[in-house]
Formats: sequence, structure tokens, C-alpha cells
Amino acid sequence: MKLQDPVQVKIGEYNYYIRPFPAFKAANISGEVVSVVMPILGAALPLMGANTVGSIMDQDISELSPAITKGFESLSGDKCEKLLRDLLIRNGNIAVEIEGEAKTLDEDLSNVVFCGEIQDMYILAFNVIKVNYGGFFKKLGDQSGKVAELITKNAL
Repeated sequence: MKLQDPVQVKIGEYNYYIRPFPAFKAANISGEVVSVVMPILGAALPLMGANTVGSIMDQDISELSPAITKGFESLSGDKCEKLLRDLLIRNGNIAVEIEGEAKTLDEDLSNVVFCGEIQDMYILAFNVIKVNYGGFFKKLGDQSGKVAELITKNAL
């Protein structure tokens, strides 16, 4: 995947276009991302079977939305807000289609598209994580059948 190639996702009534982060930006926020993804994996693994860490990243987001919300709620309010800003608006890597025109997602536009639909913000953030870190979690799952067991034990 190239830096300029967007991935399109539809969440609610909006189409979003997600471009990957530059490598060092992705590395910079990776610790916060892992702290969110571990509770998501921990909540989703019992539903999916023991050895499917990698395949969770390929699941239908609507099936994972309670786990996604739980993952973000595991952070303090300030850390959650910082991570959401880092994932969604700080880097200008997301556009949202409004009335047929793609506009860069910023704070004002976020207030419009997520007003009353805060869960859609979490789902978009998870999609950004998938775009930027999905390969990492698939490789993690491929390394050992015990990974799923450890994640479930540590995340719950």
C-alpha cells in the first residue's frame, strides 16, 4: 500500500477515504494503538475461536463495534481524545464525502458527521488502525497459536 492510496470505507451515511500514515508517524502512535487494540482482541477472540488473532482485523466492523467501543473506553478521557485526534484529524489523512465532494476531516467537520453518532467515530478510528497496523496484527496471529490465549487472558 502506498502513502497516497486511499482506502474507502462507508460508515453510517458517509464515505470516508483513509490514507496510510507516514512510517514514523505510525510508529509514534503505535503504543497508544496497541493499548486500544488489545481489549478489542480480548473481547472478540472468545466469539471467534482460539487461533484467529489475524482474522479479527478482517471481521465485519458491525460485529466488532461493542469490542471497539470497549477498547477506546479502556483509555482515560484525555488519552482517548488524543488518540482519536491523532488517528482521525491531526495528520489530514482522512477525507469524508459530503454532498458529493471529498473534504479533509478536521475538528469542525468531525462535529458535523459524528454529532449524535460517536460510535461511528470509534469505528472510523478502528478502520484507520486496520489500514495502518492490520498487517502487524495478522503477523502477530501467525507467530503462535498461544497468542490468542495470552491476549484473551491479559485483556479481560
